[in-house]
Amino acid sequence: MMSERQRKFREEYKSNISPAYNGVLHVVVTYIVGLAAIYYSITQLGPVGWEWLIVIPVFLTGNFVEWAMHRYVMHRRINIVGLREIYERHTRQHHQYFTDNEATIDSSKEFRIVFFPWRVLATLGVGGGILGWLAATVINPNAGYFVFMTMVAQYLVYEAFHYCCHVHENSFVRNMPFINTIRRHHTAHHNQGIMMKYNMNLTFPIADWAMGTTDLRRGLLGHLFNGYSEKHIKEELKPIIRRFRFEDTGDTTDGPALQSDEAHALQRGLTG
Repeated sequence: MMSERQRKFREEYKSNISPAYNGVLHVVVTYIVGLAAIYYSITQLGPVGWEWLIVIPVFLTGNFVEWAMHRYVMHRRINIVGLREIYERHTRQHHQYFTDNEATIDSSKEFRIVFFPWRVLATLGVGGGILGWLAATVINPNAGYFVFMTMVAQYLVYEAFHYCCHVHENSFVRNMPFINTIRRHHTAHHNQGIMMKYNMNLTFPIADWAMGTTDLRRGLLGHLFNGYSEKHIKEELKPIIRRFRFEDTGDTTDGPALQSDEAHALQRGLTG
């Protein structure tokens, strides 16, 4: 059940969205540009040998970068132009708009709070182009294109998975492997008691498992195919999750006001 505080925040946020904003156009342009970049790269490939294997380390590196950006930029206020804006948009807006009590949207207008602005894709394209050029210079052109394609594809997967986390419940998101896992994983992240430290992955929870920042206590395969199960939630986190889900804990725009025992429990969960 949505709290009165969350309801008021949503109403104020939606009232400030520009009438010119079109959520469907936002998403369509993102995917047309991203898929066109991937298609172009495919057409430029020469005879492919072992170079396609570079997808694996780039994918894994990207998974850890996703985790690090979420934990150390989106959830940490850094007084640098651009980085501070990311924190404001994510912790102070996205996490007030969505909680583990109500994490869904009702209209395409709300895509504004779900999908990144176009400049993020542009920034990724520039970064991917530079890294692709380096790989092409050091290895060969095919390697460069595979680096670029993997980075763009991971971004598109990120946006698709995040969207699936915030739509209303349906048979696809409940039953599709990986999607159902990340939907539960991300909804748990929106609990305002644990949001600053746990469940930072938004695609596959590989880095969360490796870094100990997961709310589950189980192995890697268990994490990847966990689905909606709450059987393995860490015992030390359950009281915190329960309190912040069912009590009005006050302002959480800069993180939760934890009691000392709760702060220790959060830390035990990270190390245990």
